[in-house]
Amino acid sequence: MANNSTNTTNTTNTTVDAGVGFPNHLYNQASKASAEDKLSFTVQILEEMVVLFEEDNSKASWEEIREENFLQVVTQVADGLRSCIGSHSHKRKHKKIQMYFKRLSSHVLEPMDHSAEAWELIRKEMKTHLVRADLLCSSLLTN
Repeated sequence: MANNSTNTTNTTNTTVDAGVGFPNHLYNQASKASAEDKLSFTVQILEEMVVLFEEDNSKASWEEIREENFLQVVTQVADGLRSCIGSHSHKRKHKKIQMYFKRLSSHVLEPMDHSAEAWELIRKEMKTHLVRADLLCSSLLTN
């Protein structure tokens, strides 16, 4: 999606507000968890990401088809990972992850009126999540 970004604001280096800081500690905890819990954590991240992108993004700078393709891939990956975990694990939600994504909406998107700039901040944050989730799942391959 970033390759098609036409964001012309001068604040592209802005990061998400400290009140919504990236949940590094949750990833650190997840990295020490069982394989099933790592997958469950990753599935929840991906699902929360999809929900976030379902918000009003009409002002976002990317093409709608690119977003649809991205969300389709994220959903397919989440479904694939979910199939690898027991039925009880995917029902356990990390409340802190849910709250983090809600804060992204209420502290970034809403105050900035779902602007292109706000969505660019969210895009960058989600890119970091995808990298961290990939590292978390990749650690399963080396064990």
